[in-house]
Amino acid sequence: MTLIASLNLAKESDATRLIEAIGEDEALGYPSAATTEQADQSWTVDVYFEEQPDEPALARVVAAMLGPDAGRFVVSELADEDWVAKSLEGLKPVRAGRFLVHGSHDRDKVQPGDIAIEIEAGEAFGTGHHGTTAGCLEEIDRLGKLHDYKSILDLGTGTGVLAIAIAKAWEKPVLATDIDPIATRVTAENAALNGVGDKIDAATAEGFGNPVMAARAPFDLVVANILAGPLIALAPEIVQHLAPQATVVLSGLLVAQGPAVTAAYEAEGLKLTRQGEQEGWLTLTLER
Repeated sequence: MTLIASLNLAKESDATRLIEAIGEDEALGYPSAATTEQADQSWTVDVYFEEQPDEPALARVVAAMLGPDAGRFVVSELADEDWVAKSLEGLKPVRAGRFLVHGSHDRDKVQPGDIAIEIEAGEAFGTGHHGTTAGCLEEIDRLGKLHDYKSILDLGTGTGVLAIAIAKAWEKPVLATDIDPIATRVTAENAALNGVGDKIDAATAEGFGNPVMAARAPFDLVVANILAGPLIALAPEIVQHLAPQATVVLSGLLVAQGPAVTAAYEAEGLKLTRQGEQEGWLTLTLER
């Protein structure tokens, strides 16, 4: 059974701030979440749980981020058919560099020369933010013209979009990991759907806790499109598993969080070489 907690807000900026805070909250279990613009230009924040959420904890996050009068989440059960509809709703095509990420319902949007990545509706979500996905894809497209990476890690793969992009564009093997076993299963399914199932190894791992991480290290490219809190916490482990002259691409963080995330990796000896912004979200590129 999947439960959905929903809250409607007037401003996109408030929805963005709230979804970031919820995704970093340990008491809530780092749930998947998405924002959706409504016909009246308001924004709905939907948070997904596999068991009854801690509603007081949800209320505390809302109050801390938006004040006591921002409203409360309404929790309801999400039927299987509603889940698919919700997933499809969030899968609007994303064009970034040569890549086009789309659902099966948008195959007609693929143009000659596109590297098409088809993501089916399912039980796993990425960040749900166009700015983070597009930023990472554009950076992957750029880096592929400059480097010949051999050992690649997509950390926090979600639906596998970035791993699939790398495998399709570069024809290279990718280790794609996620803390959520549903996400790694969906990643494997999406990889097969896109014809790169033989190039992507999807593994469930909390941080670097899976032995496959050590077996595949050192990595000369790590991409991590997650959240600022986990990115900071994982900095020592990520750097520990890097090859000399490796590249790290980080996203899932707001502009205001950029300095803290950058500082965490610079403290481990990396150098910021590039940063891009899309819709208030940053993509950072660092090198060893």
